[in-house]
Order: sequence, then C-alpha cells, then structure tokens
Amino acid sequence: MSTTSGVFIAGGIAACGAVTVTHPFETVKIRLQLQGELQSKKDAPRMYRGVLHGVNVIAKNEGPQGLFRGIGAAYVYQMILNGCRLGFYEPLRKGITSAIFKDANVQSLGVNIFSGASSGILGAAAGSPFFLVKTRLQSFSPFLPVGTQHGYRNTLDGLQQIGRTEGIRGLYRGVGAAMVRTGFGSSVQLPTYFFAKRRLVRHLDMKEGPALHLASSACSGFVVCCVMHPPDTVMSRMYNQTGKLYSSAFDCFFKTVKTEGLFAIYKGFFAHLARILPHTILTLTLAEQTTRFMKRFEDRVLPTMIKEKI
Repeated sequence: MSTTSGVFIAGGIAACGAVTVTHPFETVKIRLQLQGELQSKKDAPRMYRGVLHGVNVIAKNEGPQGLFRGIGAAYVYQMILNGCRLGFYEPLRKGITSAIFKDANVQSLGVNIFSGASSGILGAAAGSPFFLVKTRLQSFSPFLPVGTQHGYRNTLDGLQQIGRTEGIRGLYRGVGAAMVRTGFGSSVQLPTYFFAKRRLVRHLDMKEGPALHLASSACSGFVVCCVMHPPDTVMSRMYNQTGKLYSSAFDCFFKTVKTEGLFAIYKGFFAHLARILPHTILTLTLAEQTTRFMKRFEDRVLPTMIKEKI
C-alpha cells in the first residue's frame, strides 16, 4: 500500500486523465441544468435538446474551445477532490474499523459509506472555489447563453473577479450544496466499487487486472450518477448565481421543483451519465495503476522512516 501522500497524488493524476476525456459532457450537462432556470416547462426555451445535440451545437458555434471551457479549473479541482477522496478513504476506514472492531481488515458497509462520504466532503470543501469558477466558465456562451453569464478570461481571472466583487464568501458560494453533492457521490463511489469488485471475483472468478477494474468502475459510476444528480443540479445553479436568486441549497431545490416540476432536478441526467461512467471508470482504473506506480517509486526512493510519517 502506498503512503497517504502517494495515494493522494496518484488519485489526483488519475482524475486529471479522466476529466480530459469527459469534460465536454460536463459542459453540456451544466448548460442543460441551467436551461429554463425557474421557468415553467411550456415557457422555457430549449436551446440544448440532449447530450449529442448539445455537443454538436457547442462544437459548431464555439469550436472545441467551447466544449473545453474551464478545463484548467477542472484539473485543479480534480486533483484536490480525488486526491482527498482516494487518499483519505483507506486511512479513515482503517482507523474507524480498528477503533470499532479492533481489526482494520473487517469490511463494514456503514463504515465504508461514512469514510467515502467524509473523504469526499473534505475534497469538495477544499476545491469549491475552483468548481465555482469552472461552472461559470462552462455556462458562458456568446451564442446560446443559459443562466447568468460571466465573462471570465480564464480560471485565475475568474478567481480574481469573484474575490474582488463578492469577497471570500463569494468564492465559497454554494459550498454547502457541493459538500452534500460530493458526500452523496463519495459515500457510494468507493464502497460500490470495492463491493462490485469482491462480488465479481467471488461469483465470476475474475482475476485482478484491467477487466476487473473496468467492470467494477462501471457499476460504481451508474450508482453514483443516480444518487448524485439532484444535488448536482442544485449545486450548478447555486454556483452560477451572483445575486440572491437562491438563499440556500434547500431554497434552490424547492424553487426549482415548484416552478419547473419534479423532474427538473434531473435535467442533464444523461449528459451526467455520459460523463460520470467513463470518468469513474477512468479515474478508478487509472488510480489502480498510478497507485502501483507510486508504491514502486516510494519503495525505491523513500526511506522507511519517512514513509511512515507521510
């Protein structure tokens, strides 16, 4: 097993590789979530009519640059989020399991869910300003705008403008919704991944390797999307507002459902699924490989005394 620092780095690198592939679907998802915001279904314009239509429209009007808006902020956020999520999950799980069962190798679903949620919430809180800027960069379109528009030149410009006009509180706008959203996703991502992995080994006699990692990741990704999408929609809207359209995550949820109907919280679900499935597969599969690489690197470079401290 790598050190906590090693797993943190490995998890971040794996997530950056995954986000490079899936970022265009994230852009489409955010625009679908913001489309028709607080408008009744019959009055809301449908500029983006689904995943493929959204990709096609953005690529046609804005080029590849439009699909990859906010990729820099996404890299930083993924390094922080998944570094925390993958780096702190095992230490938390082992610590709690040892305290309760006196054996770190015991598998408890409740402890696994709590450890996954806690590690994800830590990452979401730490990386929230970058996700905020990413959301605003992705929602911006000079051709087919949806939601509040923010003309930031890049990630750094976005952070500076928000800090100057909205202050520190502005940088952490919507952090509560982000923590709920990521807590939901993280509480099921790693537990379902390891659960699926154990079942596939036991019942299908699959061997350790890329095929097992791929199948386990696909199971995990589907469950994550189902659980995480409603708070994800709330978070996107909280992040994109600049005024007092919503006073809290609950206010956003109730206003959205009241004005647009219950299924409004699942706007962009298939775009999210198109993003989260390959993203989860790539993140967890690459994490297995990058963690192995980090372990070999640490074994070769770091003395035992230093490894124990980090």
